[in-house]
Amino acid sequence: MKRAFKAIFIEDNGVKHTIEVPEGWSLMEGAVKHLVPGIDADCGGACACATCQVYVDPEWSAKLPKKNDMEETMLDFAPLVQPNSRLSCQLRMSAALDGIVLRIPKNQH
Repeated sequence: MKRAFKAIFIEDNGVKHTIEVPEGWSLMEGAVKHLVPGIDADCGGACACATCQVYVDPEWSAKLPKKNDMEETMLDFAPLVQPNSRLSCQLRMSAALDGIVLRIPKNQH
C-alpha cells in the first residue's frame, strides 16, 4: 500500500481543501479524486489543456522539479499565469511535498 501525503488546495475565495494524495500520483489526480473545485483536468493529465493550473506557494517552489518544455508551452496558453504557476498534472506527490499549498486561479471556478 502506498503512503499518502497532505496537499492543501485553496480556492480564490479562501476555501481550503486538505486532501490525501498517494505517493507517486499527480497532484491533479488527487484533486480530481477528491472533487476539488477548479481542477477540471479536461485532458486527463496529458499536459494538453492547462485546466489544472495552480499557483504554488513560494516556500514549496524549490522542492518541485523544473518545468519541462511541454508544461511551459501549455502555460503560455493559460489565462492568469504567474511566475509560480504550475500544472498540477506534472507534479508528483512525494514525502518532500507533504503539506504543499496550492492556490487555484480565479478563472478556474
